[in-house]
Amino acid sequence: MNPPSTSHLVLIPSYNPGPEVVKTVANALSHWTPVWVVVDGSTDESTALLQAMEGLHAGLRVIVMQRNQGKGAAVLQGISMAASSGFTHALTMDADGQHPPDLIAQFMATSIAHPAAMVLGKPVFGPEAPALRVNGRKVSNAWAHLETLWAGIGDSLYGFRVYPIAPLRRVMQSNPFMRRFDFDPEAVVRLAWQGIQPINLDAPVRYLSTEEGGVSHFKYLRDNTLLTWMHTRLFFGFLLRLPLLLRRKLDARR
Repeated sequence: MNPPSTSHLVLIPSYNPGPEVVKTVANALSHWTPVWVVVDGSTDESTALLQAMEGLHAGLRVIVMQRNQGKGAAVLQGISMAASSGFTHALTMDADGQHPPDLIAQFMATSIAHPAAMVLGKPVFGPEAPALRVNGRKVSNAWAHLETLWAGIGDSLYGFRVYPIAPLRRVMQSNPFMRRFDFDPEAVVRLAWQGIQPINLDAPVRYLSTEEGGVSHFKYLRDNTLLTWMHTRLFFGFLLRLPLLLRRKLDARR
């Protein structure tokens, strides 16, 4: 294991992930340090499990939010504290074991080589992936392509990605949205509007069964309604930025 990074950290927002979070965090620590976990008002046993781990691993920090505010709010809390500690980039990954910890080092190396870019995971689904989830994300991706004039976002929803902290923090602090399930797609669209270039890397995604410890907080009607409202407001934002996006696209072709 290399010495702890002073610029790039792994940031894991966590809400009632169950005991699987211990394995997720341990796997992340085996590939990178530091690892920060933001507990988003969890009410299960995971907070105590994580705090016990924190006492055993110098590279682990556990930040506890007293009430559930949403994934985006947890990420904002984490990146704000990371920026205050001098970090410039954060790799976000889910706490439920869906994301590939063995690719952390590759994503970090790509980010270090291209610090102005956002490094986005492009999901590779296994046969266990629910068809409804796989096909449903195509709609969000199509909207993201349109809203950015095909800026090159490989997948708008996959949360395994490296963000440059400063522009992400500015974008989040400038509007009241991006605090819940809408965080991942809105973040990449708004960063693309700011001229942050995406680099897409394939990354497998696992959907764990209940027997394997899998936990899902996805609510089909609630979360798709949230995504619909998000893309509605992003589309109007896109129309306002269309001249800038067109000029940027033309400049890139010259």
